[in-house]
Amino acid sequence: MADTSQPESGESASRPVALVTGAGRGIGAATAKALGDQGWDVVLVDACADNPALEYAMCSRAELDAAAEACGGIAVVADVRHADQLRAAVDTAQEQFGRLDAAVAAAGVIVGGEPAWKITDDRWDALFDINVKGVLNLARASVPLLTDASGHALGGPQGGRFIAISSGIALKASPKLAAYSASKAAVIGLVRGLAADLANTGVTANVVQPGTTDTSSLPPSAKVYDLADANEFTQHHIDNRILDPSEVAAAIAWLASPGSSAINGAVVPVDAGMTAR
Repeated sequence: MADTSQPESGESASRPVALVTGAGRGIGAATAKALGDQGWDVVLVDACADNPALEYAMCSRAELDAAAEACGGIAVVADVRHADQLRAAVDTAQEQFGRLDAAVAAAGVIVGGEPAWKITDDRWDALFDINVKGVLNLARASVPLLTDASGHALGGPQGGRFIAISSGIALKASPKLAAYSASKAAVIGLVRGLAADLANTGVTANVVQPGTTDTSSLPPSAKVYDLADANEFTQHHIDNRILDPSEVAAAIAWLASPGSSAINGAVVPVDAGMTAR
C-alpha cells in the first residue's frame, strides 16, 4: 500500500507535484516512475475496475499500489469518466503536497474489430467516455490548480503542464479501428483547444502520440487483425520494433519539465517513425 501520510513541513517544498491517470500499468505507470525518479511527488489514479464493453481486463488495485510503491507516490482509485472522482483525486494532491504542477491524462482503452458502421453504442461510449471525456474531466479538475502560479514548484512562466496521450492511429487510415482512431483524434483537438484557452497563463497543454507500445492493450490490438504475433505491427514503424512504455514516459516527463516551456499546443510523436511513413 502506498504511503498516504502528510509530508512533514518543508519536506516537499521544492518538489514538483504531478497527477497521472491510468497510472496502474503501461505508459501511465512508466510515467509515474519516470517523474518519481526525477524528484516529483506523484498521485497515481486508476479505476481498478473492469468494463463490460471491453474485451480485456483493466488494472487491478494491486497493480496500482505496486506502481505507487515503485515511485514513492500515492495511489487513488478514481474513474476518469466521473469528474467528481477526479476532483477528489486533485484534492488529494493539494491536501498532501499543497499544489499541482502537472496533470497527465494517460488513461485510455482500445476497442476494435468491426467496421465503423457496425460498432455498438456501448463500445463507442467506452472509447469516448474514457479516452476523450476522461481528458476533459482531468482538465476540469486540474486547471484551477495548474493556473495557480503562486503554488508552482517549477515557478513563474515555466509552471503548469497538462499532457494527454493520443495515438499514432489518430493520423493513420486503419481498418477496424475507426472509432478508436476518432477518439484519439478528438484528444488532439481537445488539448490544442485547451492550450489556446490557457494562453498567457504559464500553463502549457500538449499531446504525446505513441506508436505501437508494449502495454496491456497490445494483445487486444493484435486480436483485431487476427495476428499470431504482435511484433507484426513493427512493419508500420520506421524502426522495426515495439516501443517500451519507458520511452513514451521519458517524453512525457520532459514535457512536464521547465525545459519544455516553449512547447505548447503540440503533438509530439513518440512512435519509432510510425506517423512519418
